[in-house]
Amino acid sequence: MAGGMFLFSAVDTHAKYLTEFLHPIQITWSRQLGLLLGVFIIIVIKGRSVLRSSHPWLQVSRGAMAAVSATLFIVAVSYVPLADAIAVTFVAPFIVTLLGALILREKVGIRRWTAVIIGFIGTLIVIRPGLGVFHPAMFLVLLAAAAFALRQILSRFLSGGDPVETTVAYTAIVSVILLSLPLPLVWTTPEWGMQVVLLITMALLAAFAETLVIMALEAAEAVIVAPVHYTILIWGMFYGWLIFYHLPDVWTLLGAAIIIATGLYTLDRERIVAKSRP
Repeated sequence: MAGGMFLFSAVDTHAKYLTEFLHPIQITWSRQLGLLLGVFIIIVIKGRSVLRSSHPWLQVSRGAMAAVSATLFIVAVSYVPLADAIAVTFVAPFIVTLLGALILREKVGIRRWTAVIIGFIGTLIVIRPGLGVFHPAMFLVLLAAAAFALRQILSRFLSGGDPVETTVAYTAIVSVILLSLPLPLVWTTPEWGMQVVLLITMALLAAFAETLVIMALEAAEAVIVAPVHYTILIWGMFYGWLIFYHLPDVWTLLGAAIIIATGLYTLDRERIVAKSRP
């Protein structure tokens, strides 16, 4: 999981740099091609049975959310520092808790609701609306986090009926198909050289990162490896400083620390609730 987060941060860095030359939809499409390549490899190894789903329409919906969340995030990072955007995406677990209560009718106690409220306060500290440092693109990051949270909710519906590789396969195929529809309207032929190399590298790193995350989830329970997801902020800060000369300020670090602390607490409560289920 740690290796996957390291690579995903590198993928985000590639995407942010490429937004100077190419449309975000084209970048997202190229990124998802890497995941699609990984799916083709899985199909070759395990056969077409990977594509058999008990809930195909839920799988299609999850793939659509993947395309939406990735595109919104890449649009956003073309305007705001990478580490700031990553910190705001950490609000996703709180949205999952909220949606779990509203959609799945999950019982959410006062402790988890308190963690959700504090987590959103941490998000406001990072964004700081009305203080002269807010950029409207941060709303896109919040929407991307919401779309990602919907993916997680759909994953809960699917976990009992479809294996992980089936979910990944549908996510790759559906997202590539959907992103291909507007692609002719925004296509810019990349220049041979650095742009082509970065696109190919980004796609391959995305495929490898997704594979590492799948391996982590197969080796251990999600509640155990999920906290490692927060290490992506460390790498986002590093790449942001190394490539774009961006360093988060004290308020961003404080807000991120609050979000991470409450997020870890929420994950711990999820673990306790999961253990209590028959």
